[in-house]
Amino acid sequence: MSTLAERLAAVQAQVAAACRAAGRDPAEVCLVAVSKRQPDALLLEAYAAGQRDFGENYVQEMLRKQPLLPPDARWHLIGHVQSNKAKAAATAHLLHTLDSEKLARALARAAEAEGRRLDVLVEVNLAHEDQKAGVDPEGVEALIEVAQATGWLEVQGLMCIPPEGEGPRYFPELRRLRDDLVERLKRPLPILSMGMSGDFEAAIAAGATVVRVGTAIFGARG
Repeated sequence: MSTLAERLAAVQAQVAAACRAAGRDPAEVCLVAVSKRQPDALLLEAYAAGQRDFGENYVQEMLRKQPLLPPDARWHLIGHVQSNKAKAAATAHLLHTLDSEKLARALARAAEAEGRRLDVLVEVNLAHEDQKAGVDPEGVEALIEVAQATGWLEVQGLMCIPPEGEGPRYFPELRRLRDDLVERLKRPLPILSMGMSGDFEAAIAAGATVVRVGTAIFGARG
C-alpha cells in the first residue's frame, strides 16, 4: 500500500507531466491538497512531505485545523461560504468561492476588521446548474466590479466545478471567459482554479493555475 508521501509525489509528477505536455512551466500550477474531513495525522504527514497549500470546504474545519500547521501553510477555502461566516472566512489565504454581492460586502467588512486585503476568486456556474453555487457567466463582470469597489477584496481570477465527467468541455470555457474579462476590464486575473483528482490534467491543458486534489493524495475520506 502506498504512503501519503508516495501518492503526493505521484500527483506532483502527473502535474509536471501535464504541464510539459501543454508546453507550460510546472511552476505555474499550484497543487492544493484538499484535506476536508481527513484525519489530522494525514494533514501533518502531507505537510512533512513538503505540501504547503491545503483546501477546506468548511469554514469551521479550516479554523480548527489552522493551528495544527506552521504559519507557512496556505489555507484555501473552496466550499460555499455563507455571509454570516465571512469573518472566519477572511482568514483564508485565498477564497475560491465568491458568488454574490452580499458575500462580497460581508467579506470586505471582515477583511477591513482584520486590516488585511483578502484575495478571492469568483466561482462561475458555467453549466447553469440549479443545485450548484456560483454566479452565471453573464454576472461575473458585475460581481468583480462590486468586489473591487469595496477596497478590501482583490479578485485574482475565476474558479469552477463543472458537471461530473464534463471538465474537459468546460475548462476551456472558463479560460475564454477569463481572457475576455481581462480584455474588457483591463486588469489581470491570473488565477484559474479548476480540475480535481479525476480531471486535473485536462484542466492544466486548458490553462489551470490551481488544481484541487484530495482523494489521489489522501485516499478515500473517512
